[in-house]
Amino acid sequence: MFDACPECDLLLNLATPKPGDKAHCPRCGYLLQRPHKHSIERTLALSMAGLILMMPANLLPMIAIKLLGNYQEGNLWSGVFMLFKEEMWAVAVLVMLSSVLLPLVNMTLALVISLHLFINKSNKYLSFMMRWYQHLNEWAMIEVYALGIIVAWVKLSDDAVVNFGLGLYAFIGLLIINAMLANEFDSYTFWRRIASLEKK
Repeated sequence: MFDACPECDLLLNLATPKPGDKAHCPRCGYLLQRPHKHSIERTLALSMAGLILMMPANLLPMIAIKLLGNYQEGNLWSGVFMLFKEEMWAVAVLVMLSSVLLPLVNMTLALVISLHLFINKSNKYLSFMMRWYQHLNEWAMIEVYALGIIVAWVKLSDDAVVNFGLGLYAFIGLLIINAMLANEFDSYTFWRRIASLEKK
């Protein structure tokens, strides 16, 4: 069975490197595969930690603003509700999907897939869940909301008193875990383990 190099289109025999090794294209040197050590275990731990942080990051106050005697707190959902209230439907739906719902679905999928592989338990939906995880991963962007918080803080810091709540610290932790999860989730290793479970 052959595969093509994404960089120079050289046809190659499918490599099966061990975790920690690297497979490069012999023509252009492109990194084809680099299985991570303990990818399944780390993905399981990170997805559990991410789901634990998801609740405080979504529900606790992230930022509090005091302006001209008025004091107002806001969390992740209040920003979405405010956009709906201002009738900015498209933006509200986009923020809700990319910053709240899709990260939750993706983290749950990562947990379910890695848990099945960790305990070597077959499931006929593993391939289906894996494909959805990889597809939705492109749309789950909690970094967008973080950028919005930074912009709001910069604009309001001169005119108002801005305080940060526990929700923001939980959200920052979630951002870090999400970045680590993206780095540790090794599709090559996951697909190989899924294929071996399906053969049983």
